[in-house]
Amino acid sequence: MSAHDPSKLLIVDDLPENLRALDALIRDEQRLVFQAQSGEEALSLMLEHDFALAILDVQMPGMDGFELAELMRSTSRTRNIPIVFVSAAGRELNYAFKGYETGAVDFLYKPLDPDAVRSKVHVFVTLDQQRREMQRQMEALEAARREQEVLLRELNETQAELQRSLRMRDEFMSLVAHELRTPLNTLFLETQMRSLQLKRGNLPAFNPDQMNNMIKRDERQIKAMIRLIDDMLDVSRMKSGTLSIRPAKVELMALLERVVNDLSLQAAAAGANVVLAPHHAVEGFWDEFRIEQVVVNLLTNAMRYGGGGAVEVSVHDEGCNVRIAVRDHGKGIAPDFIDRIFEPYERGAKSGEPKGLGLGLYISRQLAVSHGGQLTVESTPGQGATFSLTLPCMETALQPAATPA
Repeated sequence: MSAHDPSKLLIVDDLPENLRALDALIRDEQRLVFQAQSGEEALSLMLEHDFALAILDVQMPGMDGFELAELMRSTSRTRNIPIVFVSAAGRELNYAFKGYETGAVDFLYKPLDPDAVRSKVHVFVTLDQQRREMQRQMEALEAARREQEVLLRELNETQAELQRSLRMRDEFMSLVAHELRTPLNTLFLETQMRSLQLKRGNLPAFNPDQMNNMIKRDERQIKAMIRLIDDMLDVSRMKSGTLSIRPAKVELMALLERVVNDLSLQAAAAGANVVLAPHHAVEGFWDEFRIEQVVVNLLTNAMRYGGGGAVEVSVHDEGCNVRIAVRDHGKGIAPDFIDRIFEPYERGAKSGEPKGLGLGLYISRQLAVSHGGQLTVESTPGQGATFSLTLPCMETALQPAATPA
């Protein structure tokens, strides 16, 4: 009930003519008047409605007005309803004193003074309207307080996220600088050495074998910088929803054999042995370049963190899907880190030994999602990790890579 709803009044009298007369006297558009001809009927109405005032006739058969008032005061639902007694008995019976003892706020004698009745009712109706308005304001204040708490919590969360973003930005810039500086420094030193050899006229230092080694070293450093730039560009495209996916029919086993062969030298340098389990040919409708990108990333991570052990690549048919599993036998991933490794800029390297920007797994998962698949990991500390790339075999509507929240 709002403060602007009519106030409810209860009049109790065993005589219908008295009820009609009192009703006509106090009723107006701001009041709803309820009538009861017995104490039992009055109690039933009080359990259903909140009354601003109850006007009780003292002398009623069965439960009289005083008994009704005592019952009202014994129940929390009706305890605070103001009571005005009405009696036709003479003042010498001292009913008024007993009425006040039972908790009445006033006592009126018949015949009633219309102006006095209307005045008293007006007072209690005004108090009821004020009480409900105050209650409405308190509820509004409480709602505003709860809203402020929510806003404050959201503000604190936003501030914490902003601080985290700033830290990530600073770390990102530091990582970019480190990752670019390493190949650039190597190229610069190579250039300085060649310039020095030329100045000294040491042409034998540029024989075909030496030149071939120089070119290979330069290629490795340039490729490292290109990979770094490509990763940053991919993340930017994913966030803007413009990452290009070009699906076509792909034979998966041929792709995996080619990747494993291309990484053989890198695996040997890491002391790892990459083994591709045999499987029948598997065709699907994917972006071959992007799937190769994911597989290369998974194999590179397995060789980097696998402790120099075997890296097993296997293919599994799962209904309409195919799952590529890459398992290593390294130290595994701590349980509290598993959910974080797919976030951007998270790295598995030890502190002080940066290994890339921490974008590989993030990009790989987004590429899996964009193909209608998923990239997951299972790991037990000390027993290595298994990354699984699941892809639909049939042609499906490819989705743009998801934008992080």
